[in-house]
Amino acid sequence: MELISTHCLGKPLRLRASMAGWQQLTWDRHIVGQRPASADNEGPFSYEFRVLPDHDPANHTSQEIDQTTAKPVEAITIRLEFHVQWQDFRVDYQLFQNDVEIERGQRTASDLQRETPTESLEQHAKETKSSGKSFALVALALKLLQSAKFVKFALAGLTLATYSAIFSFHFALALIACLVVHEYGHVRAMKYFGLKTKGFYLIPFFGGMAVTDEKLNTRWQDVVISIMGPTFGMLLSLALWVAYLFTDNTYLAALANFNAFLNLIQMIPVLPLDGGHVIKSIAFSASTRVATVLLSLASVLGIFVSYSIGYFFLAFILFIGTLDIVVEWRHRKHSLLLPLNRYGQIVSTIWYLATFAVLFFIMWHFAQSGDPLMSSPMAILRN
Repeated sequence: MELISTHCLGKPLRLRASMAGWQQLTWDRHIVGQRPASADNEGPFSYEFRVLPDHDPANHTSQEIDQTTAKPVEAITIRLEFHVQWQDFRVDYQLFQNDVEIERGQRTASDLQRETPTESLEQHAKETKSSGKSFALVALALKLLQSAKFVKFALAGLTLATYSAIFSFHFALALIACLVVHEYGHVRAMKYFGLKTKGFYLIPFFGGMAVTDEKLNTRWQDVVISIMGPTFGMLLSLALWVAYLFTDNTYLAALANFNAFLNLIQMIPVLPLDGGHVIKSIAFSASTRVATVLLSLASVLGIFVSYSIGYFFLAFILFIGTLDIVVEWRHRKHSLLLPLNRYGQIVSTIWYLATFAVLFFIMWHFAQSGDPLMSSPMAILRN
């Protein structure tokens, strides 16, 4: 992730780093300082490099002869000093030019959330190298982007036709309405963080997909964007339940139940589902042994309780999600996403559990009616 982005001598100076301890300082797209991954990833750091006016920073000579005046040109010494704190993220930095401070600043998680990640030198070099070979692909991509609205309507029509053929036209309309509300929650969260979105696409048998071209900077962004879909779905189910209480229309009850089931499936902690993103962000932000032990106990308890009360499918999915996190655990610090602080971990956990519990309760309540159709979502979780 990009910790510092400023200008020095009229050219961009950027510091990128990861929790694994890796750091890279670039000036005008030239690497002027680098540090390999190590356990020592916090605390004070310093980089220094020298450049000649209007020359490549890779030239480390301290003097050069000016051909017009025959006088030596002194190199300019640039030094960046900074202090990194990952948990409760904060970076304090000072920039010096010939031992004279020219800039001082501070960066927090809020600053990163308002920014769009910039491409790395490796990405830039790769894209530049392949740009000539992929001109036709770029042209095709531009045409596809220009017809994005057509694609959206085409996929929506295909989704409606597919579900109408399998079920009924009225059920297909209701299903699409549920998917639209869910995906709209993701889009609203993206816009809240200032991300440019292309809306969402409805895809038969897949559901929907909210789209943005921009990358995320923090795990808090990942949590909020992921969980807002099920949250909007939960609110829709509650609204339909209230409408059923006033009208006694069983169709509204069935729709509230079915919508709760769709969103509960999305809350399952397995990637690429929404719940997988949320749980992964919480787990990979744990920075202490206590937090790691608590997460492990919570996973084991969830699997045990689900199995004990007969929800075998749910227990199996929780086991798969836990296994996925265990496999990727060793590489968590190599992520370029800023981890959640303790407050973010607590809020994310409560938000996830509360949403999951409300959706589960809605399904459980309607299953008590004894109607086979109303009981089918809970039966799926059991089997």
